[in-house]
Amino acid sequence: MSARPARLGVVTGTGTEVGKTWFAAATLAALRHDGVTVAARKPVQSFEPGQGPTDADVLAQATAESASEICPAHRSLSAAMAPPMAAELLGRPAFAIADLVAELSWPRSVEVGLVEGVGGPRSPLASDGDTVGLVAALRPDLVVVVAPAGLGAINAVLLSVAPFAEQRVVVALNRFDDADDLHRRNRAWLVERSELDVVTDAAALAARLSGRLAG
Repeated sequence: MSARPARLGVVTGTGTEVGKTWFAAATLAALRHDGVTVAARKPVQSFEPGQGPTDADVLAQATAESASEICPAHRSLSAAMAPPMAAELLGRPAFAIADLVAELSWPRSVEVGLVEGVGGPRSPLASDGDTVGLVAALRPDLVVVVAPAGLGAINAVLLSVAPFAEQRVVVALNRFDDADDLHRRNRAWLVERSELDVVTDAAALAARLSGRLAG
């Protein structure tokens, strides 16, 4: 792995299809708008061919990088299942968390870098580990857990942040609607009773990341 960014975050979610790529991309775009140099990395991705842009494509639009810089071509797997399963199905060699970490390469002078996992914290990322293992290897400054804002949010969030007890964690409630009573109550519970740092939009997450650059 090349020299890491000044601030490094790892993005995971409470599960699949919760909006972690969208939230990461929106945050990176907000940081760029504020003049912060950014980069994104998706160490491995799996997808259904022909079903729209991949996660790397979406992140590339936000950072002005190429999709192949964000996710190496040999780690972009055209089968919609956990990456180690997709690799096996496609006849690709097995890979470990250490392989993914070793392949991370960052441009010079990146102020904020985001690394996105797959699925939830315990979704298989490699033959020997998941995003919890990736976080242990990278030791990021921040772990971002993206969650839906509605029914089931509290249980999903508490289960998903538990493996990161030694890390600074920010919970990002996706599609939060301040006019929705349940959304407001979920946020209040997570902040007041669970004592979690919760954001509800990309600008707030961008501030969490860029606000600590000097410190």
